[in-house]
Amino acid sequence: MNTPAKLVLAAGALAALATPILAQQRAGGMGGGERLSRECRAEIVTLCGTDRSQLRTCLIEKASQLSETCRSQLRARIEQRAGQRAGRGARGDAAKVPPPQTLYYGDDSLQAIDLWVPGGAGKAPLVLFVHGGGWKRGSKNNAMGRAMPAHMLRQGYAFASIDYRLVPRNTVEEQAGDVAAALAHLLERADALGIDRSRVVLTGHSAGAHLVALVGTDERYLKQAGLSFADIDGVMPNDGAAYDVASQFTLAGPRMTATYEQAFGTDPARQQALSPMRQAASPNAPAFLLLHVERRDAVDQSKRLAAALKAGGTAVEIAGFPGRGLRGHMEINRKLGEADYAATVVMDNWLRKVLG
Repeated sequence: MNTPAKLVLAAGALAALATPILAQQRAGGMGGGERLSRECRAEIVTLCGTDRSQLRTCLIEKASQLSETCRSQLRARIEQRAGQRAGRGARGDAAKVPPPQTLYYGDDSLQAIDLWVPGGAGKAPLVLFVHGGGWKRGSKNNAMGRAMPAHMLRQGYAFASIDYRLVPRNTVEEQAGDVAAALAHLLERADALGIDRSRVVLTGHSAGAHLVALVGTDERYLKQAGLSFADIDGVMPNDGAAYDVASQFTLAGPRMTATYEQAFGTDPARQQALSPMRQAASPNAPAFLLLHVERRDAVDQSKRLAAALKAGGTAVEIAGFPGRGLRGHMEINRKLGEADYAATVVMDNWLRKVLG
């Protein structure tokens, strides 16, 4: 999709209103301020439906089909909500972070990168984050802990958060390719961006943890982007589970089984090819840190991936933290980067060791 940059930016901003659009439609208001007219709400629902999980992608792809009046109302609402978010975050680290540079590493509107680089002389090591969302949803705008950009900048690291194309329109193989392509895009421009291309770590949460683990164990994705394991110093998957896809099916409940089948299909050969644990024989990225909470599948899969990496001669550390179920799964992502959160200390120590 050869979308003009201005339309991509506008559509990405429109996506942030997906949930409030439905809330206003159903409840009749959004707490005052600029409101979307009934006609505009009806136009959006006609274009995109009422499935919250699909609204973001639909608005990104089809924003140009809305009337100018509706787009104007959306822009006004976006500006208001941005101001509200800034006010709520004024006491936190998020308010201290300058806006990121937004870069595009492909023609699809989801092939986008937000990049923060610390000020001062010299080039900064790069930490690249890949969001979760079951391979079918999620965004660099809302699927990352708010503390991470500020925390990474304080440590002297450049921090990038990427979007990637989503299932079912695209495949998990293409998503792993997007992670590698986003990294290649940044490293090709490292000098201009203030990045030290010789010091790089990949990290991701949930589905993003699976994707960075896959890129860190199956070199073909990096090679397709003109890179290799030599371009990565470490990989830090955060509370992933599908490191061995086939066994994950046996641990998942009915709802998640459908998610895994949509992402990985039913062909055993494909499931094995997309399993980082099955790809962990040497060579791999040089070092791994596996973070997890006390979810049964996350514990099981993280331990088994750690064992496979060690058997392949790869340096690996594993660290577990309190938290169960979906709440724990989300908490480790939301709190990582907060100074008083235990996993932040473990991450910082490992990053210093790996990046120097």
